[in-house]
Order: sequence, then C-alpha cells, then structure tokens
Amino acid sequence: MLSLIALPGLPLIKPGDELASILITAMDQAALRPRDGDVLVVAQKIVSKAEGRFVDLATVRPSAQAKSLAAEIEKDPRLVEVILSESRRVVRKRPNVLIVEHRLGFIMANAGVDRSNVAGAEAGEQVLLLPRDPDGSAEALRIRLSERFGARLAVIINDSFGRPWRRGTVGVALGAAGLPTLLDMRGRPDLFGRPLEVTITAFADEIAAAASLLMGQANERQPAIWLSGLDWSGPAIPAAELVRPASEDLFR
Repeated sequence: MLSLIALPGLPLIKPGDELASILITAMDQAALRPRDGDVLVVAQKIVSKAEGRFVDLATVRPSAQAKSLAAEIEKDPRLVEVILSESRRVVRKRPNVLIVEHRLGFIMANAGVDRSNVAGAEAGEQVLLLPRDPDGSAEALRIRLSERFGARLAVIINDSFGRPWRRGTVGVALGAAGLPTLLDMRGRPDLFGRPLEVTITAFADEIAAAASLLMGQANERQPAIWLSGLDWSGPAIPAAELVRPASEDLFR
C-alpha cells in the first residue's frame, strides 16, 4: 500500500525561516513516525521563499535585449530581464509565452520566475526564483530529517512543468536526495521474458506527480506531502540527471 499525507498546519514561509525545523514540527504534530524509505515531497515555492529567492521588480533595470524581447512577447521588460538572468538561452517565444533553458538545464516557461502564491505580488513587483541548487537544498533537508527521525529518508523538491505535445502541467522533481531519480530497467524481463531494451523510469518525477495531486496549484496550502510504502533499490541519483543531455536530444 502506498500512502500520501499532506502535512497539516504549515505556516506561510518567509525568507530566513528554518524550513527543516518547521517541517519537523508539522510531522511531530501529525504524529508521523518516518521509516526507512519514506519520502518527503516539498513544493519548490516554500524552499525558494525560505532561501529568500525574491526579486523586487522595482529594483530591476532592463537591458536593451530585455526591452526588445518584452515588446515582442508583450511582457513587463523588468520581468523579462529577470528571466534572462536565470537563463542560458531562449528556446521559443510568442506573445505572452517565453520558453527558455534555465541556467540549471531545465526547459521551462519563464525560467521558473513566478508571481503566483507570492505575498506582495498583487502589485506586480515581487517575483520568486527557483532555488540556486535544488539538489543541494533537498540534501540539506534530507540530512536534518534523517538525523531527527533516525531513518534513511528521501526528499524531493517538486515543481509544476508544462510538457511539449501535452496540455496541462504535472509535478516534476526539481531537486532530489536520498533516492534514485532514474530507475534503469534495461535488461529486466517483461511478462513474456523478453529483456527490456530502452526503458528508464523517471522515478522521482512519478513521485512528484503523485504528490501534486494533494499539493494542488491554487489556495490549497498543502506544500509538503509525506509518502510511505515505496520500495526501490539502487544508489541515490540527483535530479540534475533527469535533464536530457543535448547529445541525446533529438529536438534541440
């Protein structure tokens, strides 16, 4: 049986908050008793907020490139400047759409720069960036949680991504620690004994997507999901390995 539980009573996270301590308190209050192999899935936004990854657009001075691109896609040039500062390159653009390659390799809208569920964003001045090092942030949380509960735990930092050729967003693992983000199934037999030849499962993304069912996207206020009952084998692999190398990308 697989069990997913939203941690109750989490406060709105602010810059400088000790996120691990807040999560531990919520788990204690919910009487959760973590065991080896349990996973905590945490929304990217609360990690970014705790790390102070805010930018006040009132302080941004857009470059000529940002102004030109902003006029083309009908966005605030200050916002475009922040997006470009977090990006390696522009992948696709059209009015109100800007797809970029994030500095960490993710192909995503607006480099993850976001106003939704950000306090003070009503006036359009405050935006939130992705964590600087999502895998490092996940590892720091994993260490604290594992020490506190005396169990080998895993942590995934979850974000919502759109997908080419498919409508809608799904949860993906932006950062991960303590589990293999990829499970290489090649060589294992199928139901009829034929060896699998190409199957590699995005294990961490599947966990993130399951947690997103409880997290929601609007005002649910359930940014941390405790998952138990999974079984896996293999060494831990960071979420950075989920990004397909350019040499393997047929569409780049």
